[in-house]
Amino acid sequence: MDDPDAPIGVWDHWVLFNLPPETRSLPEGVPPDADLAQGGRHGRNSWKRLGYGGPCPPGGTYRYFFRLYALDTVLDLPSGATKKDVLKGMEGHILAQAELMGTYRR
Repeated sequence: MDDPDAPIGVWDHWVLFNLPPETRSLPEGVPPDADLAQGGRHGRNSWKRLGYGGPCPPGGTYRYFFRLYALDTVLDLPSGATKKDVLKGMEGHILAQAELMGTYRR
């Protein structure tokens, strides 16, 4: 999940990769563990932490993008990989993708 409207540029709120293909949902309050019990691995967000960091815009309405990719491989990346690392690892392996954009205002 990222915020392209952040004052300092795109802010990555959540990086999560290698979810098993049979995953249909995520539970509320996914713990910020390096590796998730149901499969998947956390990357590092813009706060330089693992896990989800919720929206907190300084003012106005901001857009938040959730992107999901179906890949033909499991990424050979460690927990804590950045969004840039994940995007690079996905090159040439994307079978399909989906995007959900939501807005938030304080």
